[in-house]
Amino acid sequence: GDIIYEKKAHKPTAPSSMSKLMTSYVVFEYLANGHINMDDEFEISKKAWSKGGSRMFVNLGSKVKVKDLLLGMIVQSGNDATIALAEGIAGSEEEFSAMLNQKAKDLGLKETHLANSTGWPDKKHKMSAYDLAKLSRILLREYPQYYKFFGIKDYQYNKIRQNNRNSLLFSSALKVDGIKTGHADEAGFSAVLSAMRGGRRLIAVVYGTRSLNDRSMAG
Repeated sequence: GDIIYEKKAHKPTAPSSMSKLMTSYVVFEYLANGHINMDDEFEISKKAWSKGGSRMFVNLGSKVKVKDLLLGMIVQSGNDATIALAEGIAGSEEEFSAMLNQKAKDLGLKETHLANSTGWPDKKHKMSAYDLAKLSRILLREYPQYYKFFGIKDYQYNKIRQNNRNSLLFSSALKVDGIKTGHADEAGFSAVLSAMRGGRRLIAVVYGTRSLNDRSMAG
């Protein structure tokens, strides 16, 4: 919980796909409480299927297991998978977004307001670097059994294999084992990263780099 270094850590900024950490938290909570299980199937709506940006490439009207949707959201950063999870749990993405904001309040994330489940650009959709680091620490502490999803390097669904957007997972020297990247015009290329160093867990949040390479170097 100690902060080693910070710069503009409390400035609410567009978190883009790093928002999926909040969605992951709620899904993990539902799994841990037995409200859903990994083999449950959620139907893919037109809204989920047609969403742009990063995709898992699910088929309209198909039924997909929660485990596959989780992998699609975390590894492939699929907006379609994320919306399907949100709708499967709350009935609509709008209702799920309200759940996310209540959960953020419960967790003490004071610089967070989410307008959707995916991180899709919206002027009201913000998270600070501090809140992202705090949320990541909570995820690790409360749901260690699910953290392994963030370290999976690639995943294939519908005969389409995609690599994890977190390129630092592929560096044997750094030993990064998570957690989520993002990109938005406002915030540039960003990431929440984590690794073990000298027997302790380190978490880094990087906002605003200019390219994929810069993001990797900053991490």
